[in-house]
Amino acid sequence: MSVKRVASRYAKSLLDLTVERNETDKVLSDMQYFKEALKSKDLLNMVKSPIINSSKKEEVFNILFKEKFDKTTMGFIDIVLRKGREMFLPEVIEEFVLQHKLMQKMSQAKLTVASDISQSQLDEIKSKLLTSNITMDKLELDVVVDPSIIGGFIVEIGDKLYDASVRHKLGKLKKEFAGNDFVAAI
Repeated sequence: MSVKRVASRYAKSLLDLTVERNETDKVLSDMQYFKEALKSKDLLNMVKSPIINSSKKEEVFNILFKEKFDKTTMGFIDIVLRKGREMFLPEVIEEFVLQHKLMQKMSQAKLTVASDISQSQLDEIKSKLLTSNITMDKLELDVVVDPSIIGGFIVEIGDKLYDASVRHKLGKLKKEFAGNDFVAAI
């Protein structure tokens, strides 16, 4: 079974359980905290290691998270450990967050700009995206400043990309002129 499929099934089970128990926000918070903790190479290597047995991993998780996490979250981690699927935890967490956003009808978008933009410009872009048919009811917009695009902006939503950057337009002009054999005489 593929990693994506395993992660999706575990995430859906957890999400369904948290909705049933009305604990979705708390478990989401725990999952986001866990995701940040997994940025530690040592913790990630321990989670992914087939050499370290599940009981040792459970001890580490209890020391690190038992006081911070909800009982549902710890119970879920325990089930994952007992099933020997802990190596998929990073992917399960990603999938849980993604499925939660879909449940909330929230689109995720990335806006790349050449320089900082004002809050009013950001609000205008958000409202235009929300009124389009490419976003759901809510929008989470990550803004990235990249001076190499020279000007304009790039919007990425899912697998869609709208590139209105000056760098992109200059690249298109360069290709257009590169294929042109005609040189005007002066």
